Amino acid sequence: MSAQCEVVIKQAASAPMSVFERYLTVWVFLCIVTGIALGQWFPGVFQAVGRMEVAQVNLPVGLLIWVMIIPMLVKVDFGALHEVRQHVKGIAVTLFVNWLVKPFSMALLGWLFIRQLFAGYLPAEQLDSYIAGLILLAAAPCTAMVFVWSRLSNGDPLFTLSQVAVNDSIMVFAFAPLVAFLLGISSITVPWATLLTSVVLYIVIPVALAQLWRKSLLARSQAAFDAAMERIGPWSISALLATLVLLFAFQGEAILKQPLVIALLAVPILIQVFFNSALAYWLNRAVGEKHNIACPSALIGASNFFELAVAAAISLFGFDSGAALATVVGVLIEVPVMLLVVRVVNASQGWYEKA
Repeated sequence: MSAQCEVVIKQAASAPMSVFERYLTVWVFLCIVTGIALGQWFPGVFQAVGRMEVAQVNLPVGLLIWVMIIPMLVKVDFGALHEVRQHVKGIAVTLFVNWLVKPFSMALLGWLFIRQLFAGYLPAEQLDSYIAGLILLAAAPCTAMVFVWSRLSNGDPLFTLSQVAVNDSIMVFAFAPLVAFLLGISSITVPWATLLTSVVLYIVIPVALAQLWRKSLLARSQAAFDAAMERIGPWSISALLATLVLLFAFQGEAILKQPLVIALLAVPILIQVFFNSALAYWLNRAVGEKHNIACPSALIGASNFFELAVAAAISLFGFDSGAALATVVGVLIEVPVMLLVVRVVNASQGWYEKA
């Protein structure tokens, strides 16, 4: 095991859940209220922000998303990839659920609930966009918050680190074709040029910059790296909340007309969370992995890289799209639902270890 991996393990085991992380649902709700109010009071200002585009990329949002994503990716140690051999079965379960089950099950749930069961209660012109947002949410495995969930469930920090490194490596190459395929079978037009631009802007470039920054900090000293992580820690959540204010300023009128939309969009997301976490948890038990491996495997299967999903939805479909709104609903329910999953895996340890 590398010295850097050992440091990450110690940090993951001791890092407390920040106030921003613990009360993320509260902050998101406040952003909804603030964004809707500002959008109604100053519509001209937000229309001007919406026009600040180059090659279909909104510049203020692009900057916010980089500030959101890069600090998270600096923490990812791709040197942990060689550690996957320690728990091959657990990694196999993680990859199976994250890449072969989760996106496809969400596409199915989107079709079932949005196109069939809830179609009469949702604006007809946004149905495809809502499904697209749900697919984007499910196609991006969690990168940051999974470390928090793993710690709360006494998960193996090295396994958590290695599965994040593997997932992020796959995401660089698989996100665009997977999203395009699922949008295609859902009969949603795929703007390939915009999709590839989003991948380059919000995955490839941030990963490269983050890893260069990481190497530069570690070349100075571990203390310099730790100090930088503590300093930039709040950046990600702050940028996310600022993006949500902008998004809800554009979405405000539609939400005020149909407030039920958020509750209806939450239904397939909730089912997806519980289904995928239960499946990963059971599969790890079936293949004989330890409980402290099954927990982070189940939790990463349930959680999402919602920052990337929000970014891609805005780039592909716009601020005022149903896709952007659907990804934000994922942000809204992330913390309370994942804390519930943590409680379930902790409470069921006795049952798990009887296998």
